[in-house]
Amino acid sequence: MMSRGEISGALLGCVVGLAGLGLVMVFSATAPLCAGAPIPPHFLRHLGALLVGGAVALIASRLPLRVWHQFALPLWALVLLLLIATLLAGVRVNGAQRWLALPGIGITFQPAELAKLATVMAIAVVLSRRDGHAPVPASRFTIAIALAGIPAALCVLQPDLGNAVLLLGLAGLLLFVAGAPLRALAGPAVLATVGVGAYSIVHPYAFRRWIGFLKPWDTSQEQGYQLVQSFVAFGRGGLFGEGLGDGRQKLFYLPEAHTDFILAVISEELGLIGVLAVLGAFAALLVVGARIALCSRQRFPMLLSFGMTGLLTVPGLINAAVVMGVAPTKGLTLPLVSYGRSSLIVSCLAVGVLMSVARSHSPAGRSGVRGAVPRGLVQA
Repeated sequence: MMSRGEISGALLGCVVGLAGLGLVMVFSATAPLCAGAPIPPHFLRHLGALLVGGAVALIASRLPLRVWHQFALPLWALVLLLLIATLLAGVRVNGAQRWLALPGIGITFQPAELAKLATVMAIAVVLSRRDGHAPVPASRFTIAIALAGIPAALCVLQPDLGNAVLLLGLAGLLLFVAGAPLRALAGPAVLATVGVGAYSIVHPYAFRRWIGFLKPWDTSQEQGYQLVQSFVAFGRGGLFGEGLGDGRQKLFYLPEAHTDFILAVISEELGLIGVLAVLGAFAALLVVGARIALCSRQRFPMLLSFGMTGLLTVPGLINAAVVMGVAPTKGLTLPLVSYGRSSLIVSCLAVGVLMSVARSHSPAGRSGVRGAVPRGLVQA
């Protein structure tokens, strides 16, 4: 069985590997955008966000778990206010109003990224409150769904369907782990699916994404252009890639090469080997996060660990599926790798919370892993 130091070391290794590769690939992907500057401005901003994120992760890892438990619900309420402020006075980019500008310093951030983390924390608090070993009452599940549904609805209004769906998915994960019966989850899942379908029909931009996903080659000059260019990047990369910095698709062929589609740049320049390394790192991160959760002797840190692990790995899975044409475009970045300061800092905060839970393990606590297995996983 892995010791506390081994678990923390494995987590840190995965994170440093992904973040380090992200630095290199953001430099490579944004170099054509720098207009002759020796260092791409995007790279400098990404590096600055990574340094801030590292400091945030370090501070978060040193905080006791009771701090997260006490401030989870107030943080959720604060994020709700930030989402409302974004709808009222946010910065609009490409038709979406998802960013808030920090007055006086010219920096914008995306409250929806913090909303996912705050919602996961709040749900973990609600689902961890029970009497002794009694099952979680149904009323707690209803509260948890409301905690996820309200910020998800505000995200949809921005519009930001990708983060809204992800937020609901993370809530569903925690509900399942907490022991919610599948029949109780079926209703909200069907409702969410119908809602996504209705949204896609009503909003032309969302409908175009579905057309581009279903018929990329038939619409290669319109809706399917981005996906086709991603396919070209994967095809050019082959097994070992064209070489770091030698990719062509980033030269104004592949839109959002440094954000949503950075995995395509990795594929072209580092080949299938590079893609498998990234996916392997996320798989290892998933295993380590699950190990941290299952080693937790109490319900709150267990749910919190599963939530933070999902926050780091589920977007990675979705992003990879989008870039490879397995899922329609969602506008989600590749955590710790893509350019995106809000996403990067929040991902680092999630890592710090996971480290905090891992640090709380004691040698005596590792003997109680069997009893800590959540009822939802046993039923599965």
